[in-house]
Amino acid sequence: MASCWKKEVSSLGILPSIKMAWRSIRGNKLRSFLTMLGMIIGVSSVIVLVSIGRGSSEQVTSQINQLGTNLLTVNVMNSDEVKLTVEDANKFRELSGVKDIAPIVSGRVSVKQGAALAQVSLIGTTASYEAVRDVNVSSGRFLSDIDVEYRQKIVVLGATTAQTLFGFGDPVGQYVQIDGTSFKVVGVLASKGGSLGQSGDDVILMPLSTAQRLTKTMNIQTVYIQADKASDVNLVMVGAKRLLAHLFPNNEDSYSVFNQQDLMETVSSVADTMTLMLGGIAGISLLVGGIGIMNIMLVSVSERTKEIGIRKAIGAKRRHILLQFLVEAVVLSSCGGAIGVVLGFGVGQVLKSVMGMTISYSPSVSLLAFLFSLLVGVVFGVFPANKAAKLDPIQALRYE
Repeated sequence: MASCWKKEVSSLGILPSIKMAWRSIRGNKLRSFLTMLGMIIGVSSVIVLVSIGRGSSEQVTSQINQLGTNLLTVNVMNSDEVKLTVEDANKFRELSGVKDIAPIVSGRVSVKQGAALAQVSLIGTTASYEAVRDVNVSSGRFLSDIDVEYRQKIVVLGATTAQTLFGFGDPVGQYVQIDGTSFKVVGVLASKGGSLGQSGDDVILMPLSTAQRLTKTMNIQTVYIQADKASDVNLVMVGAKRLLAHLFPNNEDSYSVFNQQDLMETVSSVADTMTLMLGGIAGISLLVGGIGIMNIMLVSVSERTKEIGIRKAIGAKRRHILLQFLVEAVVLSSCGGAIGVVLGFGVGQVLKSVMGMTISYSPSVSLLAFLFSLLVGVVFGVFPANKAAKLDPIQALRYE
């Protein structure tokens, strides 16, 4: 045994140290696995949570892009002093660079059809909404100017609303009940999915004038403005703010104007912050895993005190002992990190296929998490390795 150690000491370097560390790990398989578990959980958590955050950000950005880069939104908080009428809303149409507008009256209503009941978002608007918001009708037709003019009791259903109320049947030509009044279904919108945590399909649209009567309000809450082209957006935004300032002087807090680019930047900033926060939370488990490695390495030093004494007695220098235990800590953390990378990718694929979550896997994040696990191994392995290297060979040989 002593001749074997003497041979190892004489050639002790990185590669022999790795082999010795691997033998030590294999000699205590269960303990080594439990030690690596913290690193496995930490690395996989970082990868999964960051991938979820990135995926959510990309999904929202894609949905915002679908609305077009030439869309502006005017929101008005109507009060006793601030009331945006249809006539006021139509003044946005006269601004330079504006292609079309769509005024909105909105709310929540209960829609009934037979035994089926749905709580949905109500959108009262005009025929221009179809082009301004880029919605498509999958069956039937959209609202017309005549419908608005004559306050027709008709509705266009969102895809989810149609399925909730009519199942897989065709709703066009049938009737639904809203607040005890019958409305004829003239169309169904094609599915657009969700945006900013809300479903774009769980809606019901009706003529603006009809919605005003139903909600008992004449005030417009939102105006969507479509610019002629993306380069006109800033021009239109300046004109819209100027018009609102003229309509509601000294009430700047009662309205807002933003475009899709502003919204995208805000959402991206929030998403990046959340992703960083999730990654930081998951990173804490890496530190916990590092503490576990340090604890086990201290135990290992205590168990192998006599072995360290023999190695020093046959010529091992302090740096040899330091390198041996430091490499062992790094091997433990790197093995845990590698397993964590594979596990993180696998969990992400399961979440994507089973739960339908949007996952954006980043190789650079995986590499960074793995390298961080190596760093944790070095940092938390230094103390026990240094403790082993400082052992007095005579006292170590007497250790029982």
